[in-house]
Amino acid sequence: MLDIRNNHLIIDDVDTVELSEQFGTPLYVTDKTKLKDNFQAYRSAFPKADIYYAAKANWDLTILKILAEEGAGADVFSEGELYIATLAKIQTDKILFNGNSKTDSEIEFAIKSGVKISVDSLDELNTISKAAVKNDCEANIAFRINPDVSPDTHPKISTGLKTSKFGILESEVICAYKKACDLPNVNPIGIHCHIGSQILDISVYEEATLKMMDIAQKVSSFVELKFIDLGGGLGINYKKEEKIPTPKDLADIILPIFEEKTELIGISPKLILEPGRSIVGDTTILLSRVNTVKKAYKNFVGIDAGFNLLMRPVMYDSYHEVMVANKADEKVEDTYTIAGPICESGDIIGSDRKLPKIEKGDLIAVLDTGAYGFSMSSQYNGRPRCAEVVVCKGKANLVRDKETFEDLVAKFN
Repeated sequence: MLDIRNNHLIIDDVDTVELSEQFGTPLYVTDKTKLKDNFQAYRSAFPKADIYYAAKANWDLTILKILAEEGAGADVFSEGELYIATLAKIQTDKILFNGNSKTDSEIEFAIKSGVKISVDSLDELNTISKAAVKNDCEANIAFRINPDVSPDTHPKISTGLKTSKFGILESEVICAYKKACDLPNVNPIGIHCHIGSQILDISVYEEATLKMMDIAQKVSSFVELKFIDLGGGLGINYKKEEKIPTPKDLADIILPIFEEKTELIGISPKLILEPGRSIVGDTTILLSRVNTVKKAYKNFVGIDAGFNLLMRPVMYDSYHEVMVANKADEKVEDTYTIAGPICESGDIIGSDRKLPKIEKGDLIAVLDTGAYGFSMSSQYNGRPRCAEVVVCKGKANLVRDKETFEDLVAKFN
């Protein structure tokens, strides 16, 4: 919850200028109150569904602990995410292990952990069966279906297209479930899809839900479906003038179809959703100090955070609002391009932004960095990753220390 007081940017009653002085920059700052409110919006819109937070969006341990306390499950994509989700006390029966190219060790770890596995191929299905037999246990699985649905989003995050690397084609679904029924130590109990991320036109969810329910009807003739996972992907308004759909808007599309079709088929599976960005994206800002202001082809503002900490603008050409946190209420004076310190021409956080006069030492706030910010960060150019702080109703808590030079070399022999 952002506000402006005494010309300073405030996040949940905490002054960002004071945060930067206390913890240094760059600095990720997350609003706990906003995080909980975003999750509860899904719980209210889908009161009978399970909400599995997509851990890939931001696997910060503290964030996962907060969501676990709110009752969230988790959609995980690696051994590391599974480990952190269980460390955060997310119930294992509310975790789905996802992924298109799982290693044998990941599959065995998932089976031993007792979590559900979303199967992406018949080859993977055979591996899961062998691993379950080896460990003398049963693997509860769903198949990830490729529904061939095309949302209006960036091609790199459109995951439900026929050409995508994810999922089993609709034409192969029945054969896949029948094979699963014949394999030892495999228990097919669900069906799963995910069509993409940062989706603002949610009409595509109608097509995806209808396709999934049609498949569920065919599969349920010989499999007892205990859950249907329709994925996540709801977008946020990185540009504040954009009108964004809410979880309630999404529920108005999905629930009537889901309820009508399950009653018609005569089944009662649990509905699962796996939002990530729409839960955590707008909870977090990245604070960065101005190192230099240079008049060249453009007015370049050099800050101490680049794509080592926020990859999205470079990878997706994505937009993030930028504010001068210590001059938050001042009038616009010039147009600036905000550039990071990384040795790449593409290290631009924001181009041609109309902002108050910027000077060396000013504090820049990059908004809506909670999703795919820190989770995609790196130590490129030998830069230690920054600290993370969680704020709540006027109090700040350091939840991850800034890395040191020792952290850069800790694993070298």
